[in-house]
Amino acid sequence: MQITENAKKVLENRILRKDEEGNVIETPEEMLVRVARAIADNETEFDKFDWKEKFYDIMDNLYFLPNSPCLMNAGIPGGQLMACFVLPIEDNMESIMGTLRDAALIHKSGGGTGFSFSNIRPENDIVKTTGGIASGPVSFIRMYDAVTNEIKQGGKRRGANIAVLKCDHGDILKFIDCKRNNSQINNFNISVAVTDKFMEAVKANKDFELINPRNGEVTKTLPAKEIWDKLVEGAWQNGEPGIIFIDTVNEYNPLPELGEIVGTNPCGESVLLNNESCCLGSINLTKIVTSDKEINWDLLEKVARIATRFLDNILDVTEYPLPQIKEMSLGNRKIGLGVMGWGDMLFKLGIPYNSQKALDLAWKVMGVVDEEAFMASHVIAEEKGVFPNWHKSPSFQEKYGKVRNASQTCIAPTGTLSIIANCTSGIEPAYGLVYEKHVLDGQTLYEVNPVFEQELKNRGIYSKGLLQKIADNNGSCQGIKEIPEDMQEVFVVAHDISPEWHVKMQAAFQKQTGMGISKTCNLPHDATKKDVEDALMLAYESGCSVTVYRDGSREEQVLTAGKKAKPRKAVKVEVRERPTETSGITTALKTGCGKLYCTVNEDEEGVCEIFLNQKEGNGCRVAYNNALAMVSSMALRAGVPIKDISKVLKGQSCGKPVWDNGKLILSCPDAIGKLLSSEQHQEFKENLESLENPEKSVKPVKTCPLCGGQIISQGGCEICHDCGDSRCGG
Repeated sequence: MQITENAKKVLENRILRKDEEGNVIETPEEMLVRVARAIADNETEFDKFDWKEKFYDIMDNLYFLPNSPCLMNAGIPGGQLMACFVLPIEDNMESIMGTLRDAALIHKSGGGTGFSFSNIRPENDIVKTTGGIASGPVSFIRMYDAVTNEIKQGGKRRGANIAVLKCDHGDILKFIDCKRNNSQINNFNISVAVTDKFMEAVKANKDFELINPRNGEVTKTLPAKEIWDKLVEGAWQNGEPGIIFIDTVNEYNPLPELGEIVGTNPCGESVLLNNESCCLGSINLTKIVTSDKEINWDLLEKVARIATRFLDNILDVTEYPLPQIKEMSLGNRKIGLGVMGWGDMLFKLGIPYNSQKALDLAWKVMGVVDEEAFMASHVIAEEKGVFPNWHKSPSFQEKYGKVRNASQTCIAPTGTLSIIANCTSGIEPAYGLVYEKHVLDGQTLYEVNPVFEQELKNRGIYSKGLLQKIADNNGSCQGIKEIPEDMQEVFVVAHDISPEWHVKMQAAFQKQTGMGISKTCNLPHDATKKDVEDALMLAYESGCSVTVYRDGSREEQVLTAGKKAKPRKAVKVEVRERPTETSGITTALKTGCGKLYCTVNEDEEGVCEIFLNQKEGNGCRVAYNNALAMVSSMALRAGVPIKDISKVLKGQSCGKPVWDNGKLILSCPDAIGKLLSSEQHQEFKENLESLENPEKSVKPVKTCPLCGGQIISQGGCEICHDCGDSRCGG
């Protein structure tokens, strides 16, 4: 298995086994053996070895990789290998809290979850059992988000979720706006389930009725265009919400007799019934191109057949987190075989992404994958039997005949897998030819597209200076004179491609894909709301659910091309030097984490620094408080008004509220923010002279002999707040 240094980092951080101390105890090759053996274990004793070799081969050559949970957990006792689940939520507290518990178990096992909150009654609706009023679906989404924040998937990554709400729900406008603040509900994607009726009302500029799901009554009537414009504005502002054209999804529901599809997995490609799960895997298309720049169709067919059996076996060897999920998953046996590396395949073949030739090839390539997966499923059904619920769906029997799996194909975003395979994600174009990738809890990986890099070397024009020019050009080679015109035509990146071609490409693949596709319509930062609206409308007309993202519309994003993803006006901020003499007050604050001592120091120009000391607490909390104090102090000396700092800190909640002198303290930052509020600070200044309150007292400020910073006490030691020099007395 030949992998890049970045792939090695990802494997070590997320995939490879570790001992109790966190040390990696497995090589990539050993991982492949572990996975291949576990997946082949479902075969007969006579066939096990043969299938283990085949499974190992397609992974070792990077022809195919299964979803991350399979790589993490296959062959490990209790291993949960499925990628995603959709869980039901009904309009009662038992269901809401029960599903939250189930989601926590799934996240712990390494899976992602999707929910439709459409059954929950709107905010301020009556609750007869208690005589109170309902808080609405958005409040419960926030609660789910808070719980998710405390659980890492399989101990290795944050839980991923999607919340879906129907367009006719009484709280739809609040739902659309619930992620306008990029710091909120960060463990959820949100999508609106849009109906044909709504789209017809938008086109005709008619009114649209909002419904209370509790009783089916109309809660409000408003212009459909008002909701639509909100959707467009949200997508333009920060990519939220996405849109699921739910009637189109259910038109292609393979098992309508078993229920209506109301939700998807977190990235939107697996459209599932409630309590279904899906195991995903992707064929690496870059490996299907020969050295003569031809497609090896025989290899593609072979890999698709082996991969289909691989995914079907996952269903039997995985440990399911819940009995109802096991029953539904084994009843329908849905799998999702997709592709990755499509952008690199086009590069290798010399075909522009934004061309009819690329659309025709997409239809053909995915057609082969879909047909081979279907035929392999038919062969397995003859050998092992059809999926159990086949007998409950006459429409499926008539349309598809005998197969092992109710669905065989869908296209995932392949974030982790594409790094391991060193290829472009899913069916996306290259995001940038030179770009930064932010992964692994804050790590930054710098990458050059390998196909582009090799072409530069083949033509003798490769240089670090040229790469820098491309990085400074948002990762694009367009308009750079050193790049030949024929290369500029082929090596287009996401922001070189118009929204129309993004949607057309998704539509071409969708025609040959059984479930859905995770695809982002990436737009440049200067794209208008009209550009977003046109992309969404074209997606609807093309039969594709879609997410639109305008580059730089969030403070943090996974991919950043070059250095100019979001133009900003340069602002010079001067932070004045720390004064040599200060006077201050130390206040004992009561918090849910114990007593927190906050020192506020002033000089002749006003409040200039804050120090925090908490004897109770672990090293992480101490580090957090130190950082909060340092950043706040820098802001004060940069001229940020104390009331603005107070406003940011107040209201932050950690889930451990306490009462302190008649005031509700939500967290340590909340306590500090309230301390810094203008009214209280004036009181503290007066107490500096009178010292009437025993909880508040002036303490002399010790300074560090090395840097002049303030000495504080932590864990029995005296430590410099600025340079960290330890002044232990023992």
